[in-house]
Amino acid sequence: MGILKVNNAMKSIEGGNGVLRVEGDKIIEIASILSSKTRLEILRRTLNTEVDVDELAKDINQSKANTSAQIRILEKAGLVKTIYKPGVRGVKKICTSNVREIIFVLK
Repeated sequence: MGILKVNNAMKSIEGGNGVLRVEGDKIIEIASILSSKTRLEILRRTLNTEVDVDELAKDINQSKANTSAQIRILEKAGLVKTIYKPGVRGVKKICTSNVREIIFVLK
């Protein structure tokens, strides 16, 4: 998967409004990333909201390790971002989606 190439595509998220236009060979790369039900569910659950990664793992019935691995793939592609916030015991990793819509342009 060409994650670095995809990151360049993420620069085309239109004016920060969460719309990603994908063209050419980048369609294959983004489609490959989105081909996982787990990654799609993470994108859905983090749309317009911040979600604690531990809570997210429980919500999607996945281990914390697998959820974190899937988030890393989405994060490298620029589809989500993570931040750390203070928690009751240490820090919490929070995830939110960078995109609300992906448009594949088949020119």
